[in-house]
Amino acid sequence: MDLKVTNLNQLILKFDYENNFKDDDFYVSKSNKDIFDLLNDWPRWEKNFLNINGERYSGKTHLINIFIKKFKGIKLNSNLLNNEDLSKIKMHENIILEDLNEKVDEKLIYSLFNIIDLDNKFIIVTSNKSIIDINFSLADLKSRTKNFLLQKIEKPDDDLMFALILKNLSDRQISIDKKLIDFIIKRIDRSYGNIFNFIYKVDELSLKKRKPIDFRLIKEVLGD
Repeated sequence: MDLKVTNLNQLILKFDYENNFKDDDFYVSKSNKDIFDLLNDWPRWEKNFLNINGERYSGKTHLINIFIKKFKGIKLNSNLLNNEDLSKIKMHENIILEDLNEKVDEKLIYSLFNIIDLDNKFIIVTSNKSIIDINFSLADLKSRTKNFLLQKIEKPDDDLMFALILKNLSDRQISIDKKLIDFIIKRIDRSYGNIFNFIYKVDELSLKKRKPIDFRLIKEVLGD
């Protein structure tokens, strides 16, 4: 990778359309490009129901926020959904339902999906696992999940891992050599959660020991 650690803006993708989708904190790679392109192609979707699934910290909410900036919509939390929310959506074409899981009020979720269908609205549901794999007890709701377009955010590739590590260190006002980031990428487990946990631990250890982040400190956090 011929990426300059000293210049974050050279790493983060600059989008070629005006006003919206210009979020310098989001990096498009092979891991998330398909879903990014699909969101940008709204409303030319095969179906009005879309599920974005991926592990925690994979960028689901970030993608949704970019989408809303461009196309507008209302965000609802699946665990806090109530009857008043079902009335609010009448004013919006795009409805975002975040963090769908087995602990929700299934009848309310089913009612929401019915309204979307009857009013020909669009809904984007985010979840940690695919919506078709969520173990709903309500048969009608389970059947509804088959109507969704499914988009999974894959595990981060090397480019995305580099960008995430660089961005999180930059957010903490930490600058380190590219060789150190390459060293981390080769040794850390390939998951978004592990990346965020590692950054937290290495920063905490650096502050505790009052030492800059170097190979020795990184190895200590990794357990080498």
